[in-house]
Amino acid sequence: MWHILKQIVRTGIVTEPAPGVDDSDHVIIERMHRDILDILGQALTIRVVDAGSCNGCELEINALHNPYYNIEGLGIKLVASPRHADMLLVTGPVSRHMEEALRRTYDATPAPKLVIAVGDCGCTGGIFGESYASRGRVANVIPVDVAVPGCPPPPIEILRGILSVVRQRQSRAGKR
Repeated sequence: MWHILKQIVRTGIVTEPAPGVDDSDHVIIERMHRDILDILGQALTIRVVDAGSCNGCELEINALHNPYYNIEGLGIKLVASPRHADMLLVTGPVSRHMEEALRRTYDATPAPKLVIAVGDCGCTGGIFGESYASRGRVANVIPVDVAVPGCPPPPIEILRGILSVVRQRQSRAGKR
């Protein structure tokens, strides 16, 4: 016991230095917030669909609600019903058991339907690919507007994907 206490006194407090503040991410997020508010001018509702993922992407999507990203402050809300959604955020490779549910969710979403495939599994099928249990990427089952790669992608990339789909919608509406 005394040996351990002597070692603690000799060593002292050992901690890592505080991380440096990187203002570039904060500036990017602020600019994205302004762009989304300028383009939307209204609320955007998103339905998240887990089509067979490991939940890594869902954790990053949930991080969008923390005070740093604050998507609720932008008027972007996650909803439980596809009938109330403007956009689908689909994660994971589409398992055979989720294929019909994903199609029904897509069909229940009102037009214009916007779809983002999140994560390597949603974009390409990831390590699962296509097999007896998996249909692979989301685009094999429903049309996808934007793919956000990464395993899992950081929240800022998911936010960029949302912004790019919103910009696509704005440009399509402007052409009409």
